[in-house]
Formats: sequence, structure tokens, C-alpha cells
Amino acid sequence: MTRRAALWFALLLPWTGLEAGAQPVADPPLSPTPAPVRPARAAPPKPRVQVSAPRESAEDVALGSHLNANTVAVISGTPGGTYFRMASDLAFVLDGVKDLRVLPVMGKGAGQNAYDLRYLRGIDIAFVRTDSLDQLRKDKRVGNAQSHIAYIARLFNDELHVVAGRDVTDIRQLAGRKVSFDVRGSGTDVSGRAMFAGIGLAVDAVNVDQPKALAMLERGELAAVVSVAAKPVAVLAEFQAGDRFHLLDVPFAGGVAESYMPAELTHADYPLLAPEGSAVRTLAVGTILAAYNWPKGSERYNRIARFVDAFFSQYDAFLKAPRHPKWREVNLTAEVADWPRFPAARDWLEHRIAPAPRVAAAPGEVAQFLGQRRGAGEVDRDQLYQEFLKWRDERGR
Repeated sequence: MTRRAALWFALLLPWTGLEAGAQPVADPPLSPTPAPVRPARAAPPKPRVQVSAPRESAEDVALGSHLNANTVAVISGTPGGTYFRMASDLAFVLDGVKDLRVLPVMGKGAGQNAYDLRYLRGIDIAFVRTDSLDQLRKDKRVGNAQSHIAYIARLFNDELHVVAGRDVTDIRQLAGRKVSFDVRGSGTDVSGRAMFAGIGLAVDAVNVDQPKALAMLERGELAAVVSVAAKPVAVLAEFQAGDRFHLLDVPFAGGVAESYMPAELTHADYPLLAPEGSAVRTLAVGTILAAYNWPKGSERYNRIARFVDAFFSQYDAFLKAPRHPKWREVNLTAEVADWPRFPAARDWLEHRIAPAPRVAAAPGEVAQFLGQRRGAGEVDRDQLYQEFLKWRDERGR
């Protein structure tokens, strides 16, 4: 190679990208095509292990049968109310009698109890009222209530209580004002509204529980609080509000005589709410101990029959302290118009009590008596009721 050719060759080397003694770099190898990713195979489901219920021994079965055969559920009312206390009396007095167990169930009160007894599974016995049974019978959704519900005994009367401020001197002053009737579906809700309607008094009715209602009354948010329950009602007797409130008179007039009875509340019942020396006039409604009318000979019928035998045979124990004083007003032989008596109760009374049953005064009888009196309206309660009893006794001779 000539010298000039060598020079040109040296000048061209930088443009080729090669340096003296350098090895050309080969193209990088192509990455292999990735293999398709197959989803992981799901693990086969684990076979379900059939867990069988533990086998019950013959002793377990026998004990369970014994407990169920001797336990009756009694639906009562709200805590602190008369029905709740009296259901507790039933449980304490009858516990263990003929291996019986009474299971009190907290309820809303007589209004709802009638429906619970008719439809709620597991309820054998209930505290209801004459007007709540009438409501059930008039309800078009309920078919032939009298074939499903029977009474064990007519118990006592529940009195209407109307607590208002001292500025309210006549119950008619409550017209259009806010008045509480306890919780919806309670006995007070049903009976109280019906009683107010019977005397022709329209109010702005609200539904709140009694302790809350009394607090609202103190704050001036309510004009009155209504309670329909057997006196003395604990929540009212314990109401500490000084001398700001009192119990109102309720007239025995209008349509109330068709369904209710005259009654009284005294200073002895409510020292803080009733005056000394004179009684507060009011209305009352009959309370009934009712049972679901199971077919005779069925297991549920036999449970209630066992309860009836224990209740009637041990009744004297309910007349002693610390049982509710209302038990002393009960006449076990008293009847309830237009309702059947539970067969076991009827049979027990027919075979154990010699005198003929004395029929309790029915509200319709009071209406009939008043219809024979001229100008019967708001009259002296004591005189009226004594005249009524004399009139009824003369009719029975």
C-alpha cells in the first residue's frame, strides 16, 4: 500500500465505528417468545364434613319432655306494670306445684296481648281485658276469635288514671291538647282511647312509654298522662313532682256505660296525687286471665289444665303479702259475658265449688240499669253503684 492510500484508510476508520483490533459486536439475540401462561388449576373442593347432632341420651330426652310438658308461658305487660307484677306472682307462687313452671313473658299490655295469644307461637296464657277481646272480635282480619280464646278467670278491674297539672281542673280542658296513652298497642292505648271517645273527649293523642311521658309532663310538653292499670300503679305512686300535678275526675256519662264500670281512686292509693277526704271519680275495665283454646287432650291443652289446677288450688297464697293487692278482688267463679270458659277451668269449678257461680257485673248491665233511671248522668258514684248492686240482686231472685 502506498503512503497516500494508507493515510486515506486511517481517516476513514472513525466513520466505520471500528477501532483497530476491535471485534464487531453481533446483534443481541432475540428473546424467545414467552409461552402462554396457563391459569393455576383450582384446588378440588374439600368434601363437606357432615356434622351430626350429638346423640341425646334417654335421660336428656326425658328431661326435655318433662320441662316442656310442665312449662306454660304467660304474656304480661311492661316492666313495673300491674300485669308484669302479677305474672311474677304466678311464677313465684306456682313454681314447683305439680312440677309446674310459669314462664312470664314481657308484653306490651292487654291490647297487643289479645293478638299475641291468638297468633304468637309459644304463648299459652295472657292478661287481657274485656274491651281488648271485644276489639279482637270486631277485627275483620281475625276469624272467629271466640273459638280460639277462652278465659280461665275474670280477675279484677283496671282503673283509668289521668294525671295533669293543677291548672287543669276539669278533664274537658284537655280537648285538643297533647295527651300520652303509653306505647302503641298497650292496654292503655286501647282502653284509654276508647274511654276518652266514650265521654266524647277528643285530644291530640301521642304514644310514649310512661316514664318518658311523666318527664315530658314535668317539662310542660304534655297536658296529661293516661294510664289504665290496676291501682296502685307503681310508676304513678312513685311520681315525685311535689304538688304540681293531680288525678282528674272522669265522668261516668255518655257511651262509657256500655263497656266500662264506675270506679274510684283515693288518697290511700296515691298520697301525692289524690286529695285527702274525697275520692277521685274514674272508670274501670275488667281484666281477664285468658288461654289459647287448644283441643282437649292435646299436649298444649294438658299444660294449661295443669296450670289451672295449680292456680285454683293454691289461690289462697295469692291473698298474702307480698303479692299484689288486686288478687284480693278476684272472684274465681265470676263469668265473662259472651266468651267461653276454658274447659279445664269450668270442670274444676263445677267439681270443686258447691255454690252456683256468681256472675260479675257486666258493663251492659250498668247501661241497662241507667236506662231505667231518669236523667242518669254524672251522679254520686257510691250511691249509684250500691243501687245497681241492689237492682241486680233483685233481678236474680
